[in-house]
Amino acid sequence: MQQPHITGPIHRDTLQLQPLFDLIESHITQKKYPGCQIALACQGKLWVERSFGASRLGVGHAADTHAMPAENNHLWLLYSNTKVWVATTLWKLFEDGRLRFTDRVVDHIPGFAAHGKQDITLLQLITHQAGFPDAEVPAHLWHDHAQVLQAVCDFSLQWPAGSRVHYHGLSAHWVLAMVIEAITGKDFRDAVTQLAIEPLGLSDDIFMGLPSSQQHRLAFLYEPDASQASGQRLRDESTNLQWQTAGVPGGGAYGTARGMAMLYQMMLSGGRVNGVQFLSPATLAYAIQNHTAERVDEFMGMPMHRGLGPHLRGTTPSIRGLGSKAPANAFGHGGVGTSYCWADPQSGVSFAYLTNSRVPEPWHSQRLNEISNAVYTALGH
Repeated sequence: MQQPHITGPIHRDTLQLQPLFDLIESHITQKKYPGCQIALACQGKLWVERSFGASRLGVGHAADTHAMPAENNHLWLLYSNTKVWVATTLWKLFEDGRLRFTDRVVDHIPGFAAHGKQDITLLQLITHQAGFPDAEVPAHLWHDHAQVLQAVCDFSLQWPAGSRVHYHGLSAHWVLAMVIEAITGKDFRDAVTQLAIEPLGLSDDIFMGLPSSQQHRLAFLYEPDASQASGQRLRDESTNLQWQTAGVPGGGAYGTARGMAMLYQMMLSGGRVNGVQFLSPATLAYAIQNHTAERVDEFMGMPMHRGLGPHLRGTTPSIRGLGSKAPANAFGHGGVGTSYCWADPQSGVSFAYLTNSRVPEPWHSQRLNEISNAVYTALGH
């Protein structure tokens, strides 16, 4: 695969973003999704943020009564982009000497040893090798973390930990959340906020659990429905307060595109943000590397080159989300059917793309490739 070549520094004034904007507008015209929010950052600063279409349609559902044009301060469900915030919190605890990724879960949660899970490590959890991808924490337990802890201790193995790579949609990060609570003595939502979100200056952009005071900023979430004039029907996450407030650690945070772009700028800047060294370059180098080699993620059907949070592009023919033009060391993470955020160490650019309809494959991955490639074209590649 031919890699893009950066011939000099990127300048904001030379960006050719109109084709990217036109592509997004065409998706909205085709009723692929009601709205979109993007952000691009470089050199430690936010360069571009723009919103398209509608955050709320205002039709088709009793709870969806007021149309709301998408604006830059609106909050979008991040789905599995949430995992990168949990990872960032764990990186901070690692740097502070409060955990090692080679630790076993039982070093922090002794009860996790039940059902043969005594040897599972934090690294296996965060790289989707723990062996229980389909384990669930029932929704009625989410707000009682003592019961959540018992539920994760009761998880049973589907296969031996470390023997397979298979995306753990929610299960592994419930365990990681309980590890965070065991180490910090705090509700994991508060720990993520205090250890990661606030130090990065993003307390108005990222929420681990959506407070009532921010409901007016919420972009409703939809899914395709050809029977509706809008082409969309409202999803439960738009009105389900239990979901919105739980801050489900594998997929329940809310945020802005600028917040996600700046998170990845921190990673590109060697851990330095707002004049403060938030993380060391050594910690980031350890976390953002390929820990699963070329092993196929059996859920994704391709190697995902998983780091301790984000995954890397690598050199395989296909990769989900990062685009075919991305260099091998580009890294990022997505949110199911809706979004993708990434960083490119070669250009220093980070990019976030959030939408509000959960669309199925294969179009979801196809459009992510087109969107990312359009960004690289805008950079002159």
